[in-house]
Formats: sequence, structure tokens, C-alpha cells
Amino acid sequence: MKPARSEQRTTAESSGKMRLNRYLAQCGLGSRREVEKLITRGEVKINGKSVRDLATQVDLTRDEVAVRGDNVRPANVPTYIMLHKPAGYVTTAKDEAGRQTVLALVKHPMRIFPVGRLDRDSEGLLLLTNDGELAYRLTHPRFKVAKVYRVRLEEALRPVAAQSFRDGVMIDETHRVRGELNFPNANDPRLCEVTIFEGRNRQVRKMFAALGNRVKGLQRFQVGPLKLGNLKLGAWRYLTDKEIHRLQEAVKLQNVKPAALKNE
Repeated sequence: MKPARSEQRTTAESSGKMRLNRYLAQCGLGSRREVEKLITRGEVKINGKSVRDLATQVDLTRDEVAVRGDNVRPANVPTYIMLHKPAGYVTTAKDEAGRQTVLALVKHPMRIFPVGRLDRDSEGLLLLTNDGELAYRLTHPRFKVAKVYRVRLEEALRPVAAQSFRDGVMIDETHRVRGELNFPNANDPRLCEVTIFEGRNRQVRKMFAALGNRVKGLQRFQVGPLKLGNLKLGAWRYLTDKEIHRLQEAVKLQNVKPAALKNE
């Protein structure tokens, strides 16, 4: 199947590249239309070479961009990224034990940080941003943002376990946590979906352990209104304006203007 147009753009962006007009707009040089005039007039150079093609891509990690002889870099504009995290990476900006962090997978020139937790052995949807207020609201239980996981268990689990999840399961000897447990395939009681509204360390795994079962595989595929979709394992992309706005609405930030980062 031929990929959708937005998926085609994702290929470039997930490799750490950005279209030149977006790059210049983020440098504060004007609107997309205004910076396109700079390009077509030959006033922009990449690595010392003049470029006039509006479709030119900028490698965020290597290229030097100059306008009328002055090097330019994007300001610290709000950035919103979705990563399909593989297992084996820790969800921190820096790890004292020297383990690989998710930032090794995302080539972006500005400082960003992971939103919430997704343990080293798990994979799936992870947001990264430099928007502290949005990150806080997405992770705080008070805002009741749903996180949905696909879970593969070592052993079959009886459907009555769903009631235990709703009533609450004790983890870490002190915390009673609740969630929704569903079985999407009636013929496979080892495959289930879990929805939780907080994000304690290894919470889903601990909930199943409290019921005497071990998680064999875990993937988060939804955070609030945002779904992982067809993003490949290990790949990342910028969120669209619509996705950002829907996240803001979900945590009552709907009066905030959409981010400067947009899909072409």
C-alpha cells in the first residue's frame, strides 16, 4: 500500500531533517510565505552553497544555514514529538548507569524531554517535548488522561480479573491503583488491553503481578486522544497542529495557540 502523504514526510523528519521553510520560520525570520521569498531570491545558503529549491531539507544535526551571510538557528519554540519506543531504552534524558536513553533515537537540535514513564522493557507511544505545562498535565492523575496498553501475558487470565482492576489492585504495598481491563480477542485470554489514568513506575506490570500473572510483552498505543498508528518501531515524527490542539483540549489548555511546529 502506498503511504499517505503525511507518512512520506515522516521519513525525512524521523531521520532528523526538516524542510527549509519551516526551519527558517522557526528562526524567527517571518512566516512560511515570507521565508520562501528569501529562498527563491537566493539569500539562503546551506553549508556555504546557495539554495533556491523550496523542497530542500535541512539536516538538523549537521547543516549550517546562513541568511544574507549570518548563520541562523531555531529559537526554543514549543516542540512536540511522537516516538515509537523500542524495548531496551530508558525513558530519561540522561542515565547514570550509562544505559541508552530514548534521546539517542530522536535527532532534534533543541532540548526536549520524555513525557511520563515507559519502562525499559516496554515499547510503544512516547511523547517528547519542551512544553513543561502540557507534560505536567498529561502525567498528573488529576487530569485523568488515559494511557492504553496492549499486554501479552505468560498465562491465561480469567475475565473476572477485569473486576479486580476496576476495584483497585494494591502495588508497592501502599498504593491501590485502578484501571480498565478488556479482552479484545475472546479466543486468546493471554492478550488484553489495559487503560490507566496515572503512571507509577512499572504500574501495569505490577498490577498483573498482584494477580499472580507475569507480563510477557507490553506496548502503549494511546495517550489521551493520540494514537500510535502506523509509526514504525524506533521511528519518530513531529505532531500535527490538530494532534497538539487535541492534547491541549484533553488537559484543558484549549486556549493555548497551536505550536509553531507544524506539518508541511
